[in-house]
Amino acid sequence: MSTNNSCDDHSCDLPDIANEPHSGPNATLNWVGMSEIELPVHVLNGNGDKIQTVASVQAYVNLIDPEAKGIHMSRLYLAIDQILSDHTITPALLEEVVTHFAESQEGISDSAYLECRLQFFERRKSLISDNTGWKSYKTRISSSVRQGEISTELSIEIPYSSTCPCSAALARDIIQQGFQDKFGENGSVDLATVHDWLGTTEGISATPHSQRSIAQVRVRLSDEVKDIPISALIDKVEDALATPVQAAVKREDEQEFARLNASNLMFCEDAARRVQAILADDQHFEDFWVRVNHLESLHPHDAVAIVTKGVEGGYRDDPREFPH
Repeated sequence: MSTNNSCDDHSCDLPDIANEPHSGPNATLNWVGMSEIELPVHVLNGNGDKIQTVASVQAYVNLIDPEAKGIHMSRLYLAIDQILSDHTITPALLEEVVTHFAESQEGISDSAYLECRLQFFERRKSLISDNTGWKSYKTRISSSVRQGEISTELSIEIPYSSTCPCSAALARDIIQQGFQDKFGENGSVDLATVHDWLGTTEGISATPHSQRSIAQVRVRLSDEVKDIPISALIDKVEDALATPVQAAVKREDEQEFARLNASNLMFCEDAARRVQAILADDQHFEDFWVRVNHLESLHPHDAVAIVTKGVEGGYRDDPREFPH
């Protein structure tokens, strides 16, 4: 079977219920299609190399003819199989697919939506040691056409570490109190004694709480973007937050991670503003929506901050995770 309207003698004789008269309530429908289609796809990594992964695909068109019984659903699947799975995903390829979705429906659809959810794997360098390790990022690539207007979006979940500024200040206060209790009556103390004391559990008697955190970033790509910038967006966000979680870790890497956390104390508000600042002036992104989630170690709930670019007609400040 192909994606055109031709058929052999046998297939033309088979019953086609979708073309029979519609006898139920007449109404248009926002979206009709399929979800959870498993498909091998190709994306580019940060070195420009093509990698293959498995995507969970959603494919939809609207139904603008209230008299039509239904859409030609098999044409959506065939387009995905024949176009999407054989080529590297780019904005142009996604535009080709969603345009074909709408055109394949013979006038009963004028809008289409395609979404690919996948795990993006990439080797990331350790902080200090000469090692690399695989990291995985939940990624969503989507494209839509609505009345002829194309929109392509990239969404990524990026894990990082966040250390609470308030907790750090309280920990320092306990350490200062311990120092006063230990050496306050001496008047003065030599450097070697203090150095040795700071290396004990008595010296560092409190530590601030930190937690694994997740930045959920959604961007609308501008027309000038020719490839899907998954790795580039990860780099931008991780550089802005400065405390990315690590894969391959030696002792020197763990020590550097501790130093970076102490140098980048942040509430969820701070993290959201950092990501906002790095995305606001990037001409590759027409719009963005960011939600940072600090999975609290102190509390049984999360601390969350949300920010959008604020363009007219752009993303709403919707608190739901990755809203449509």
